Amino acid sequence: MRPSHALVIGAGIGGLAAAAALGDRGWTVTVLERAPRLEPVGAGIALAPNGLRALDVIGLGDPVRDLRTWTGQGGVRAPSGRWLARTTADRAAARFGDPTVLLSRAALVDLLRARLPASVELRTGAAATLTDPGSRTRPASVTTADGASRTADLVVAADGIHSPARRVLFPAHPGPRYAGCTTWRFLTERPAGDVEPHETWGRGRIWGTQPLPDGRVYAYAAAVLPAGQQYPEGERAALLRLYGTWHRPIPQLLAAVPDSAVLRNDVHHLIDPLPSQHAGRVALLGDAAHPMTPGLGQGGNQALEDAAVLARFADPAGEPAEALARYTRHRLPRTTEVVRRSARASRATTLTGAASCMLRDAALVALDHLAPAAALRAFAGIADWRPPPRTYAAQSQSAPQ
Repeated sequence: MRPSHALVIGAGIGGLAAAAALGDRGWTVTVLERAPRLEPVGAGIALAPNGLRALDVIGLGDPVRDLRTWTGQGGVRAPSGRWLARTTADRAAARFGDPTVLLSRAALVDLLRARLPASVELRTGAAATLTDPGSRTRPASVTTADGASRTADLVVAADGIHSPARRVLFPAHPGPRYAGCTTWRFLTERPAGDVEPHETWGRGRIWGTQPLPDGRVYAYAAAVLPAGQQYPEGERAALLRLYGTWHRPIPQLLAAVPDSAVLRNDVHHLIDPLPSQHAGRVALLGDAAHPMTPGLGQGGNQALEDAAVLARFADPAGEPAEALARYTRHRLPRTTEVVRRSARASRATTLTGAASCMLRDAALVALDHLAPAAALRAFAGIADWRPPPRTYAAQSQSAPQ
């Protein structure tokens, strides 16, 4: 049988990128999304240089680069507003060969959806459950909510942090663990005056303010709290209690956003890595394969890398088992390391002890004065990633980029 049909479970950033990339390789692709319409969750996203180069694989790198708005300074602040460390957009771009682009997740999803080739069918309101991962001689199969069974030569499971497909493939794995913190995210209108991109580090709490190309602001926060904690007064009121006395523009942003616009999620990460990022004819992608803390802002970027690498190796005229084995060999060591480094970064930003926070802040100030470029070392080996080179077959079948 000539393998040519792929099913993608989930139409998030990683799923859409994988569908576009596989479609370019010559696959016919069906994307099955359980939601009745595409409404991206997550408010905003920072596309790092490695994420932009993953988007280059499907020809979207430059359109996203054109949306870059951060060209000035930014950095890390204390809750009082004092700058602990400063950096510039140009310094980061020079270090890693590309800028960081901030935009809303909805804008990125719109770009990905518009980029889907004609060989890709996107079906919303189509929940799908993996029922058979397949084998070298047998296609994989999924069952949709209406009870219909569909088979495919390749299944891409991009079904999120609590991935049902992952549980089918690796039932003995413990799955994601609570990382010890809760996050909030929202988009709101930009307040009057300058708003420089920054993160603010407090005791057991962090805040981020990032201006977006459309004139709005993406704000996010994280705090060390028990899992599942409820706030009867609402999430906005909880944020006002935790961050309302911090420096401008944090109170102004909280005053402008309605409670319904605030997203809250407990953070879970796969600190125990999977034995593989595939099984049978199924590839796990993005949060389904390696959910991580937001400490390095790499969740979406790693999903884009997964999509680019999978498409590089998945030749529709080749053997899916060999392609998926190569996918795991390239991705598993890297994503395991990024998950661990993200966890370390999140622990550093959410220290709770007064003495440890004072030492951390003093170290940031000293480092900023003595070696300002050193702060970028946290992203060395991550932001400088590049896609694996195309094989001759990939070059001959891919659409011109």
